[in-house]
Amino acid sequence: MDTQADRLAGAATGCPYPFHRPAPLEQPKELADLRAEPVVKVLLPSGDQAWMVTRYADVRALLADPRISRNLNRPGAARISKTNKLFQDPRMDPDPPEHTRIRRLVMKALTATRVERMRPRVQQIADELVADLVRQGPPADLNETLAYPLPIRVVCELLGVPVQDQQRFRVWTSSFKSISGSSEQNRLALDNYMRELIETKRKSPADDLISAMIAARDEDDGRLSEYELHWWSRLLVLVVGYETTAVQIGGAIAMMLAHPDQFALVQEDPDLMKSAVEEILRWKLVGSSVTMLRYVTEDVEVGGVTIPAGSSIIPAADSANQDESVFEHPEVFDVTRKDNIHLTFSAGTHFCAGAALGRVELEVVLATLLRELPNLRLTVPVERIRRDEKHLLESFLEIPVTW
Repeated sequence: MDTQADRLAGAATGCPYPFHRPAPLEQPKELADLRAEPVVKVLLPSGDQAWMVTRYADVRALLADPRISRNLNRPGAARISKTNKLFQDPRMDPDPPEHTRIRRLVMKALTATRVERMRPRVQQIADELVADLVRQGPPADLNETLAYPLPIRVVCELLGVPVQDQQRFRVWTSSFKSISGSSEQNRLALDNYMRELIETKRKSPADDLISAMIAARDEDDGRLSEYELHWWSRLLVLVVGYETTAVQIGGAIAMMLAHPDQFALVQEDPDLMKSAVEEILRWKLVGSSVTMLRYVTEDVEVGGVTIPAGSSIIPAADSANQDESVFEHPEVFDVTRKDNIHLTFSAGTHFCAGAALGRVELEVVLATLLRELPNLRLTVPVERIRRDEKHLLESFLEIPVTW
């Protein structure tokens, strides 16, 4: 007799993943249905097959398992899509020990102290953008007025990009996370700009992240190579500092406005802001877990299922974050939730390098809106907020509001 997972996923090829959301701020129904099985087959946009691991304990264990490789350059590794190779670069090894060496050097530059030092500047930028929003008057699209402008300014200042060049970054990066692949023209423009910027910082260091990465040394392993420096600088723009954060900010605002009771709780008790941000992150509003695609280097047993070496695997954080055995009433958006040990930023070796900065930006933006626009509300029913399903981040096309 077929299990529910067999009926949904199919024994031969698996069901198409990412799954469709029933509403813009809700998780796909399939995640709860499939969690009855620890491992299921899914079919990626590329047409390649992968095993998806659904339960929290298994996902967390796999993220720390050395047999699970992030290197998608291996022969036979599944691709996310047929054309987008954002996470594939044969010149970069995303596994230990090489990844460990490079990450250690990058994190010497992107320290918690540096990030926290930026909080007043993040607040200043948020204040300026919200003041402009108030002057322009309602209605407004918070994507265009706040969610995208803030992180691009923050990451450009962090990297040391001159103000006059910052607007070009949004144009260059807009297509990088499209399922259909990035524009060659945009890729070359960004690559050339980053190369010139690095050379400028090498000649005239300043108090910015690129200058710090150029200077970072390890007693045993020296400095970042020219290519490593360029690759990480681009990664911090594309993945860590800009678009991911912008989509998360837009989703966070929409999530709070879609739950006015929770919005009111944080208004009454601002100390709830940190737990509210963690609950927003648990809901994993930024895309699916397809970008967590990995490669199995040795046979791995998960929940009684042997996943053979040479397979591709997705440790599904979006499913793990809704696991009923870990989170009480996971289907409820609760800003008072305690011990919120979500996996949105991954875990282990590949824990998100920009997690601290992302949290700071979310806290600052939401607190500023609560203070300056306490009557903020959506102008459309939440189910009519539109997502771009051709984008790996499933970005929000607009966040229409009034006050």
